[in-house]
Parts: sequence; structure tokens; C-alpha cells
Amino acid sequence: MPITKKTTRLAMTVSAVALIASAAGASSHREAPGITEQPKVDATDFYMFRSYEPGRGDYVTLIANYIPLQAPYGGPNYFTMDPDAVYEIHIDNDGDAVEDITFQFDFDNQLALNGAGIALQIGDATVAIPLRTAGAITGAAGDPLNETESFTLTHITGDRRSGEANAVTGSGGTTSFTKPLDYVGTKTLPDYESYANSLIHDITIPGCDAPGKAFVGQREEAFAVNLGEIFDLVNLVPLEGSIENSRENDDLVGRFNVTSLALEVPIACLTGDGNGVIGAWTTASLPQGEVEDPSPTYAATSVYGGAWVQQSRLSNPLVNEVVIGLPDKDLFNAAEPTQDGALATYVTNPTLPALIDILFRDALGAEGNIAPSNLPRQDLVTAFLTGFPGVNQLASVTPSEMLRLNTAIPATARDEQHPYGVVAEDLAGYPNGRRPGDDTVDIALRVVMGALCHPVPLGAELGIEGAEEDTASDLINLGLCAPEDAPVGDAPFIDGAPISAAELQNVFPYLNTPLPGATN
Repeated sequence: MPITKKTTRLAMTVSAVALIASAAGASSHREAPGITEQPKVDATDFYMFRSYEPGRGDYVTLIANYIPLQAPYGGPNYFTMDPDAVYEIHIDNDGDAVEDITFQFDFDNQLALNGAGIALQIGDATVAIPLRTAGAITGAAGDPLNETESFTLTHITGDRRSGEANAVTGSGGTTSFTKPLDYVGTKTLPDYESYANSLIHDITIPGCDAPGKAFVGQREEAFAVNLGEIFDLVNLVPLEGSIENSRENDDLVGRFNVTSLALEVPIACLTGDGNGVIGAWTTASLPQGEVEDPSPTYAATSVYGGAWVQQSRLSNPLVNEVVIGLPDKDLFNAAEPTQDGALATYVTNPTLPALIDILFRDALGAEGNIAPSNLPRQDLVTAFLTGFPGVNQLASVTPSEMLRLNTAIPATARDEQHPYGVVAEDLAGYPNGRRPGDDTVDIALRVVMGALCHPVPLGAELGIEGAEEDTASDLINLGLCAPEDAPVGDAPFIDGAPISAAELQNVFPYLNTPLPGATN
């Protein structure tokens, strides 16, 4: 089925209101028991969108965030990546739920002075300093940086382990890229923004006719959520008028940092011979075997060996956190998309609406069950595991959990973006990919309780004859379920923690400069 403007509008809108019904609460920070033991390989968020920086409309931006809940003052070691792991962003462009392209990040940490580290003469002894820097850092060659962090980037075509692997190169053909020091504070890093921006690397991608960009470094957290209250059995009344929509309710934005692995890649280098829709997810893996060294050194605290074993996996937000049941959370992190059918019951028969019913039936004054009753949720299977024909469905269909992006839909300029994405008639937003300014929590809270079943103001956007915006004629039912299936589906659910694109940068890597550890 060819992609047309009409089918794009219809299917993307249906996709939005269905897909996000699968989750709500918080993105994937410490979402599975096993990953709490490996915070350096814990994926927190994954963004994929048509670049909206002016002049970059022919690019897709991919941002994989790792290491959750970074306190800005988390010294003295701060938050280096794991040099024993590999971090990967996978692209499926034909729909078999198997990666066609992988971008693999591999990190290396080095002490200054060829591994000896900066030392001071204390009496008659030369003693290594305990800090990552011995003075202010500006990015100059002579900076007293005691530990440097770098990474290589590999482009793999085909299977991530056995496919054709070629180095991504930078200026002068370099294959090693510098990662900036985390934002220790304003005395150590007096102009962090300029310092970090100088380490946005222009890259040459094998087989790609146009250059791209790469950046790895600390950024301010951009996922807005009333985190503490949500996990305290939703210790709030999540309705407009019952809770103020305020940054004061946000437990992440303005309080924590995260580490971003960001790429900007020409669209033509991602779509291959597919239909212009791509699916993507991010993973981190460690070697299968680890033996602790009883005499550890800076270079090695353990000995690793064996095949790579996937430790974390993330595409759509919220999935492992509040959709996958506790017994299967670690299994989901280890699984590949081709295995997702085994966990389909969590989509067809989701527990989150039932939990909300338990918590809020009395508070909402309902006489009976307020969870949507259209079970099994085949509408969610279509949107969540297969996509919609002609729009966010890839060239072939294999049920799988991936973030899907129709690269043919133009980007929306930052100041024109709506945080509710497609359901607010902004087709370039979630779940057509995901932008940093998309308020996925509010969208999910509304839809999980059945907004899909009630008339929505999308008639004009869908091209329905006679429909006019801001009139009653614009209200339509999408036909996936009925109002009686969702008793509170028209309630204005919110978590009280808003976000918008206007709060974020309008240039790559989009997420804001990290919060400093000190500002004296």
C-alpha cells in the first residue's frame, strides 16, 4: 500500500492513540531487578525523530540515554561509561524485526601521562591525585585533565555480531572521538556549553554520501514525570483541576543529568530499500563471563570473556517499567524484537488499567470498573507490535516492540510542536518516533483509560468530509472501541509534570547543557 497524505494522517492518528495506551508512569530508569546491578548499561530513554534544527530536515536524530538519576554533584568519579560494554543503536528498515544497521559505541578510559595519572610531589614522594582534574578545563590541549574518556563508533550492516563492520571516521580520518568531562561545576568548567559543543563531531558513515554528526556526553534529563508519586501507588489524583501542572512536581527535569549517545544521520542512509518507515531500539551488552580480580588496578577490576550478552533494551518509553510483569522484566531486557510475541499477553490484557481502577474507582465516584473492557486489546497489538499499513508499518510485518518513524513526514519546527504529538494533530511527534518535548506520560495516562474509545477532535486532520477544526464536526470516533468500553476515557488525566520542546535546545544534540555540580 503506497504512503499517501490521507493514509498517513489516518493511520498515524490511530497509531498514536492506541500505541500509548500500552504504558504510563515513568521511562526506563532502573526498570528491571537485574539492571539495578549494572547502572552503567541501564538505558533510560530513546528518542528518534526527523531533525528539526533549521536546515537539517534531511536528517534523523537518534538519542540513546544511559546511566539514570545522575546527581550533578556525584563526584569524585562522576559517570563514565563502561569500557567493558558495547552500546548499540539498531535500525530495522524492512520489517523483519532484525537489525539491518547497527551503530556500535565502544568506550575507553585513560589516565593522563600515558596511564600514570597526574601526581604531586609531597615531600620526597610522588603521589597520584584523587580527582579527575587538577585545575580548570576549557578544552585546550594543555588542560590538567587527569582522566580522559573516548569512544570508537562502528557501522555494522546486517547481524550485529557477524555483519560487515566498518569504522565511522571523523576529521582527518580519526576513529577515536573524545567525550567531554561531566559538568563537575562552574569553577572546574567555566564555560561548559562551549566546551561540550566543541566535542560535537562531524562523522563520515560508511556507504553514506553525506556526513553526519555524533556526540556522547552528559546532558540535563529531559523526561518529565512526577516519579515519586507515580510509584507510590499513584499518590496523587491525576486529573486536571486536582493537581497543578507545574515544574515543581517534576522529579527528574531540573534535578538530574543523564548521558546521551546522540547521532544525526542522513535519512537516505537509514531507509535502505524499505518503504521509508524505520524501526529502532537501543541495547547495551557485556561479555558473558566475569571474574573479579582480587588485586584490581585502574585498568581492570575484573577479567571478562565469552560472548556478548544483552543487559538492557529500550525503544518505546515506559514499556518494561509498567507494562511487562515483574517476573519477565529481565527477560525483556535480554530479548530481541523477534521474540516479543512470547510477551504479547502484557499488551492484549494490560494490567495497568486494572491497577488504576483499584486505586481510583472510589476517588472518581464510579459505581463499577473504570478500566477499558475491550479485551483482548487487538487494537494495541496492531499499534504496539505491528504498526499501521501505509504509515508506521514497515515493508513487512513481524510483531515486535520497536520505536517506529515514518521518515516521509516532515519535522515540525520546535516552537510549533505540541507535547501531545499525533493526538494533537502534530504528526511529527510521538508515536511517530519520539521527540524530547513529547509529553508521553500525560498522553499515556489519558489513553490508557480509554481516550481512544471516545470522540476525538481529529476529523479535519483526517480529511473527513464536512469536518472543520474547533467545531463539533471535528469530533469523530476512530472505530476501534466504543465509549461504553471506557467509562472514564474522556477524563483529562495528567501527572502534573509538563514538558515542551520550547524548554529544550533547537540544535543537535537537542537536550540541554547538564546541571553543574556546583555554581559558586
